[in-house]
Amino acid sequence: MIYAVVKVILRVLFAVVLRMRVEGTENIPKEGPLVIASNHLSLLDPPVIGTAATRKVHFMAKQELFVPILGDIYKILGAFPVRRGGADRAAIKRGIEILQSSQVLAIFPEGTRSKTGKLGKAEPGALMMASKAMATIVPCCVIGTDFQRQGRIWPKVTVRFGKPLYFSADTVINKELLHNMTEDLMQRIAQLQEGARA
Repeated sequence: MIYAVVKVILRVLFAVVLRMRVEGTENIPKEGPLVIASNHLSLLDPPVIGTAATRKVHFMAKQELFVPILGDIYKILGAFPVRRGGADRAAIKRGIEILQSSQVLAIFPEGTRSKTGKLGKAEPGALMMASKAMATIVPCCVIGTDFQRQGRIWPKVTVRFGKPLYFSADTVINKELLHNMTEDLMQRIAQLQEGARA
């Protein structure tokens, strides 16, 4: 209930303040385990993607963000802390549990925010959690949340969801497959970026 109320408030706020436009929500499956994989420009990305999506989205967020008030808002929006600088096994386990319970997990394959706005290299194993639950993967791109870096006073934000990727039932999950799927995923995110700028 609280989540729904906060989401509506943020959606209205983002529509007015960020002039947020959302495209491609028809590509988000209505049920089943789902990974939304997006580029990462700013700290606004998690709540922006969370309000744009048609389902409740869970996020890994760096532990430093879980301070009084802000941290409470992040938790309401489905975020859980992750320690950076190494493999946080507890956070990874939590992410896999979310997917195995047929919920939605958003990840940023680059692992960190882009300082230039350009799409970076994906971290190895970024899709490992998706494979554990044979989750559908929806590429996503966010444009404009880095308005401060660009020196803009009145931002214009676009969120685009692309066509899903699937693990087939007879697929053998190995490092080569995950690498190839990650390359495909990043190309799709790049294409969404170009389309959003057009």
